[in-house]
Amino acid sequence: MISEICTCDLDGTVTVVARLDGHFEAPNWHPDGYLIINGGGRIYRLPLDNPQPELIPTGDLANLNNDHGLSPDAGTLAVSQTTGRGTSVIYLVPVTGGEPKRVTPLAPSWWHGWSPDGATLAYVGARNDGPVLLYTCALDGSGERLLTPDFDHVDGPDYTPDGNWIWFNGERDGAVDLWRIHPDGTGLEKMTTGPSVDWFPHPSPDGDWVVWLAYPAGTQGHPANLNVTLNLMPAAGGQGRVLVPLLGGQGTINVPSWAPDSRRFAFVRFEP
Repeated sequence: MISEICTCDLDGTVTVVARLDGHFEAPNWHPDGYLIINGGGRIYRLPLDNPQPELIPTGDLANLNNDHGLSPDAGTLAVSQTTGRGTSVIYLVPVTGGEPKRVTPLAPSWWHGWSPDGATLAYVGARNDGPVLLYTCALDGSGERLLTPDFDHVDGPDYTPDGNWIWFNGERDGAVDLWRIHPDGTGLEKMTTGPSVDWFPHPSPDGDWVVWLAYPAGTQGHPANLNVTLNLMPAAGGQGRVLVPLLGGQGTINVPSWAPDSRRFAFVRFEP
């Protein structure tokens, strides 16, 4: 497999950053000019000016999945470790590498968003054999709060830069659409209604746009290696447009990947 790490401008112009042998996924964009990606259960730094993967040490953690991302000050990395089915737990580690600190006491929990004030994490998890839903908690894992009790499945929560909304993809009655909700659990709004299966919405740092991954109608879950599209819509809602068709899906844009200037975002497409 070839993993093609790319960036995309707002007009749909794609630039290939690197073509890597193997399976790499889910870029984050660090303001110091590098991407953070995962592959083979490890986390790597990928400098934009010299795109060769550099391992980020994470102590004794292995089997890290593609649910990882940066704190607002870009100094800390949230990672999700999975040692077996239903066992994912969230940890924090310095972005330069170091010893991890466990956050969520309960599993499974998969990180997806960090509040702009740096105090709260948004993630998805399953509790008591129930569905995967949206939760938030403090950085020490305390105060876990369920925000989406009335959904069949939730994934991809990500905060707006003003902290007023958390966007996510949610399944109800067999349809997967984009939604947003206030962090206190009020104001739920449905943001897409089309036939596509919509996943992983990410608001831009300037608050103007949301990029997301659209699967063909009828897709179950969020599989890899399908013909999908990356779409863009105004953050206030409205008609979206296709930016990039690609072979991808799982691993393409699971986590926040906007450049700090909001003019580009990173994604991964694959060649079998």
